[in-house]
Amino acid sequence: MTLAEPTAVATTPQAPAEPVTDWDGFDFETRQVHAGEYPDLNTGLRVPPIALSAGYVFDSFDDQVGRFAGQAQTDEGPEPGPIYSRQGNPTNGVAEARLASLEGGTVAVAVSSGQAAISSALFTLAQHGDHIVSTASIYGGTRILFGRSFKRFGIETDYVWDVEDDAEWDRVIRPNTKAIYTETIPNPRNDVTDLRRIAAVAARHNLPLVVDNTVGTPALIRPIEHGANIVVHSTTKFLTGHGAAVGGAIIDGGTFDWEAAEQAGRSFPLVTASPRPGLGSMLDRFGRGAYARAVREAVVNDIGPSLSPFNGFLLHQGMETLSLRMDRHVDSSLEIAAWLEEQPEVESVDYAGLPSNPLFELAQRDYGVDASGRGRTGSVFGVTVHGGIDGARAFVDGLRVFSRMTGIGDTRSMIIHPLSSTHATFGSEINDRLGITPGLLRLSIGLESSGDLIQDLRAALDRV
Repeated sequence: MTLAEPTAVATTPQAPAEPVTDWDGFDFETRQVHAGEYPDLNTGLRVPPIALSAGYVFDSFDDQVGRFAGQAQTDEGPEPGPIYSRQGNPTNGVAEARLASLEGGTVAVAVSSGQAAISSALFTLAQHGDHIVSTASIYGGTRILFGRSFKRFGIETDYVWDVEDDAEWDRVIRPNTKAIYTETIPNPRNDVTDLRRIAAVAARHNLPLVVDNTVGTPALIRPIEHGANIVVHSTTKFLTGHGAAVGGAIIDGGTFDWEAAEQAGRSFPLVTASPRPGLGSMLDRFGRGAYARAVREAVVNDIGPSLSPFNGFLLHQGMETLSLRMDRHVDSSLEIAAWLEEQPEVESVDYAGLPSNPLFELAQRDYGVDASGRGRTGSVFGVTVHGGIDGARAFVDGLRVFSRMTGIGDTRSMIIHPLSSTHATFGSEINDRLGITPGLLRLSIGLESSGDLIQDLRAALDRV
């Protein structure tokens, strides 16, 4: 007896499911891998390629007219098609869309460096004769930028030392003030910022709040959720993550009420005024993405701090592993900061995630906590050794794994002496108020074994 052949059943195959293209609503870890990517229609490349082209072909005469008028020709979003890579590039567009998604903003604009991001963000808001207000504790390079180049361009800056003091804010904010600027986690001292408090001040004065989130990254804190309107990054650091590519970005939160600010007497013409007859303002044409479009068209396009598409590629690749890397950075930093605090050669450790730090409660509230209840405030912090400048020199020269170099946010651990580098141009009065002392050193904890790093630190401390 033989078995009968099975009867073939005719079926109609189902069409394959369409890939996801809109990543809104997906978790952070999924969006950091996928947001902004687009299908390659030529060969099916899975990874968005590096678009090495200075310019782009127009579909028609009317397409060219529309792009130069800032009008979208497709239904894919509010941004019109690219004209020239100084203004926008498809590879950089992947990174921009991904970062905007991770920060919870509307549109991001990638630029050539973190300093270019700060400059472009604020030049869109302020011009000659205007004024900005900043918290006092910010990166030394930004203070230099404000005190040198911004001053040369006729934009003045005042600093607030006590963010809790409404009277101090009211004293420094003027009718011609155009922005409040701060950082989530200032370096070198990890003195985290109360964004909600500053956002309330900004709202009361009808001012946009610009926040540098380079050290925090959206994996640890998202300033827009705390009341910020605009976020800037040095993407050179944690976002790209490997110290190989310089870049920056500006993210428009889409939350600032430009019309209310105008009615209150604060003018932002690049956003609210028509750039030429017959064409509506950026606000009229781009709505919640108006500020980002003004950054791209009226500042980045004019001045030219465009991001290389190769560096844009490294940026969107780097963001794919952001949360994983930040977990490792922070876990090691918490362990090392707690260990340093116990060493007899150490005078103090500035890490807001430690219970001994005066900002610990704020760190717990806004930066999440680990299993031990400590705030997760990044991996850049200060340590002060005994012996002043001589102790600092002995400590730095005794390190073998840590790299002696400027920079933060690398896979490699780094150390620098702020008083003789990032803060060398400031007077003793400012440095004393900022806590930049002769024995202070800035650590950036990388991805090496925390045990190996502690061994390296211990050997260096033996020389102090």
